[in-house]
Amino acid sequence: MNNANSNVSKWSVSSRIFHWISAALLLATWIMILLYENLDSNLFIGYHKAFGVSLLFWMIARVINRVFTKAPPPLAMPKWQMLISQLSHFALYAILIAMPMVGLLMAVYGGRPVDIFGIFQIPVLVTPDRGLARFYNNLHTEIIWPMIIGFTVLHIAAALYHQFVKKDNLIARMK
Repeated sequence: MNNANSNVSKWSVSSRIFHWISAALLLATWIMILLYENLDSNLFIGYHKAFGVSLLFWMIARVINRVFTKAPPPLAMPKWQMLISQLSHFALYAILIAMPMVGLLMAVYGGRPVDIFGIFQIPVLVTPDRGLARFYNNLHTEIIWPMIIGFTVLHIAAALYHQFVKKDNLIARMK
């Protein structure tokens, strides 16, 4: 490991908590949809929706935290890499908000309230519209889904590149 970078500045504790719980909520949401698609139980689609809405609220809180929390100084890297990093992080935040928001719209326009772990329900406050429900379904599954996969893979690949190729200890900033 490069000694010059062994004492990298970390993200704040709140930013690290938001990061890792976001990852856990995203993973739980993915697992629930995989279980729903592969097992004969509607239980998992309910959990998928509940985890998705939880991720939406969590991401809104995360954005608020990010606005009020100072980022650590950037590591030395070419300007083009810094620009790609900033744009991809912005895109990942936007997609992690858009995906559950569109899923929620799909459900309510489909006339289905969304149960949040049996604690409360998000009621249908719109006139059900199958055409809009289909539109949001297509947006959710065919546009945003591949984007979220792509940007998540990019994010993880970049972190691994920094850790194992550049050896600049970037991952330590989020531990």
